[in-house]
This record gives sequence, C-alpha cells and structure tokens, in this order.
Amino acid sequence: MSLVAIDPSQFFPGLLSFFQTSLQYSLVRIGLIAVGAFMVWSGYKRITEPLIMIPMGIGLLFVNTAIFFINPLPPLVAGVSNPHVNPLAGVNATDYVNATFETSQANSIFWLQPIYSLTFTNGLIACLVFLGIGAITDLDFLIARPFTSMILAAFAELGTVITFPIAIAAGLNPGQAASVAMVGGADGPMVLFTSLALARDIFVPITVVAYIYLSILYLFQGKLNELTIPEKLRATFMDSRQLPKITQQEKFLFAVIVGTVLSLLFPVASPLFAAFFLGNAVKESGVERFKKVADEVILSISTLFLGFVLGMLLTPTTVLDSRIYLILILGITALVLSALGGNIGGIIAYYFTKGKVNPLLGSAAVSCVPTSAKIAQLNASKLNKKNYIVLFAMGPNVAGVITTAIVSAAYLTLVPVLFH
Repeated sequence: MSLVAIDPSQFFPGLLSFFQTSLQYSLVRIGLIAVGAFMVWSGYKRITEPLIMIPMGIGLLFVNTAIFFINPLPPLVAGVSNPHVNPLAGVNATDYVNATFETSQANSIFWLQPIYSLTFTNGLIACLVFLGIGAITDLDFLIARPFTSMILAAFAELGTVITFPIAIAAGLNPGQAASVAMVGGADGPMVLFTSLALARDIFVPITVVAYIYLSILYLFQGKLNELTIPEKLRATFMDSRQLPKITQQEKFLFAVIVGTVLSLLFPVASPLFAAFFLGNAVKESGVERFKKVADEVILSISTLFLGFVLGMLLTPTTVLDSRIYLILILGITALVLSALGGNIGGIIAYYFTKGKVNPLLGSAAVSCVPTSAKIAQLNASKLNKKNYIVLFAMGPNVAGVITTAIVSAAYLTLVPVLFH
C-alpha cells in the first residue's frame, strides 16, 4: 500500500478560501462575519429586535465562515460556494423544463433549498408572518375610529411614495425603485413580497436592509418624535375609558368583511390581505386551538426561518453589488420620510380635532406592528405616566398595514404596465 501525500490545508477549506479569493472579497467576508456577531449580540441584549436579529445574525455567521471552493462534481461547478442554499437555482434557465431541473437538483443538494424554494420564491414566508401578526393584533380603535386611523396611516405613506421617483432618479429601474420605497412602510413581509415580484435580482439586500432598519426603529423614531412634535402636543391626554366597547363578534365580522372587500379592490395584494385577516379572524373566532397555532407555531417558525434564510443569503457576492449602498441610503430615506409624514398627519389631526388627538398617534401609523405604537406610548408616558395612548395608537398602527398593502398593490399593478 502506497502512502498518498496529504496537503494539511485540505482539512480546512473554509480557512484556505480566505487566501484563494480577492482581498476585497475576503475583507467583505470578514466584515459580514463581524456584522453577524453584532446582530446576535444586539439581539441577545435586546438592543435590537431579537426575534429577527438573532437568527439573521447566526445565518450571517454560518454562511460567511462556510464559504469554500468546491470540486466540479455534477451538477456542481467549481468555484466559491454557499453550502446552505443557492438562490440562483433555475433563475437563469432558458425554459421552464431546465429551470425545474436546476431547482430540483438544488433541492437535493442544499439543505435549506427546499425551504427557500417552497416559501421564499412564491412569497409564502411573508404571508405566514402576516398570518401570525394578524393573530396578535387588536383592531378595537381601528373599528371605533376608522376614518382617523386611515387618514393618519395615509400620511405615514409619505416615504413609500416620495422615495419611488428619488430611487429612479438615482439609477434604479422602476421595479427596484418601488421595492426600496416599500421600506418606508416599515413592514418587513410587505417589502419581501413586493421585492420578490418586482426586483428578484436584489430582493435579498432590500429585505435585509428593511429588517435591519426596522429592528433599530426603537433607537431613532422616539427621538424623531421629540424633535418634530412640540412637548405640549405630545402631552395631550387621551382617556382610554372613552373608547367604545367593540364586541368580539364585531371584530370577527370586520376581519372577514374588510379582508374580502380589500381583496376585491386590490387582488394583487390579496395574499397579504387574506393572510392578515385570516389570522385576525382566527384570533376573534374564539377557537383557541387555531389561535395558538397561528401565534405560537406559525408566527414563531416563519419568523425564525425568515431571519435565518435571509442571513444565509447575505454573502460577499450580494454585498459587493454596487447598488447595496444606494439601497441603504434610500431605505433610511423612505423610513424617515414616512415617520415625518405620520408626525405631520398627527399634528394636523391635533389641530383639526381641537386638541383631542395626541399627535403621537400619527407616528404610530408607521406600520411596524406593534413597535411604532409602543414607541408612541413611551413618548407619551415620559410626560404623563397616566397617559395610556397605546390602545388609541394601535388603530393607525394597524391601518398602516392596510395602507402599505394598498401601496404595494399599486406598485405591483402599475409598474409592469406603465414601465413595460
């Protein structure tokens, strides 16, 4: 028996790959590992939203430490590889048969590929998250004051509307511009759903940027509220005892009827409406088994895999796309504009109602449910601990989900027609 010479570096191809790629690629890879570690730490310390940041950070760590050069064994090709998932499987195929064949091969090779193929490419993961959100959302104030809630929510769409022409002027195509503009809606599943349809080539950085910004919303929206809304107005007292009692039956009927009407008016966004209002109908139906599954199982599992798979998709190849920096700038622009729009709407509502509406309700219309409503409550309680406005704030907060879905439907419908 002859002995075969063994190269020790073959035992650690991950480490070796740092020296086999360009310096720029390796440095970005190290940077992404550091970002992943920070995400995990900040989520664990509750500085950012742990439900999304911990799995996304772990995904970033695992994928960027595991990149290596693979052998050219069919159907693999030689080169740098993500051993977890291949988002390009079937994308560049010339026909449906080849696309199906490539996707099937990827499903049998990469362990996360079946989850990606079955839940990301068709938007199912966004709808599952929406279903779970619907199951934990209270509609009391939205039903009690629908006009006020929807008007405030409309003001909070400022970023989703204004950022679209800005993004086109900056060089993005209309589909990409619409997808980035949706970051202003402060609704992660909505951004994912829209970008999968209109900007499949860059949906990963757009969605990751959206979730990063939403997870740090706590860090800047409260300060923005204090800078733009005078203290006297923020101190406006709203007595929660004045809220009319909404019965469980009324809330159940509202979810069924409004979901049906919105699906009729905006069929492109019907999957999102159907998921959200199904979750809410389950919550109000009194069927505890359904409610428990929607909240504790569907929402938890879908959020876990949403963050984890998005992290797994964020490799140096994605980050080295020159458009990533533009997405970062446009994303925060959209979110800040929407927050400012909500605050403007809140101030107008305060004066229109002669001081009966706390302007912080406008800030809650930025539809990150229920984060924006909680931030509004924190701002109010700093001035008066007895001022419990969160029940009022949930109205525009939920209305913001509806208006953001309407804007998404408008983009999904009009962009392919007007910019074909």
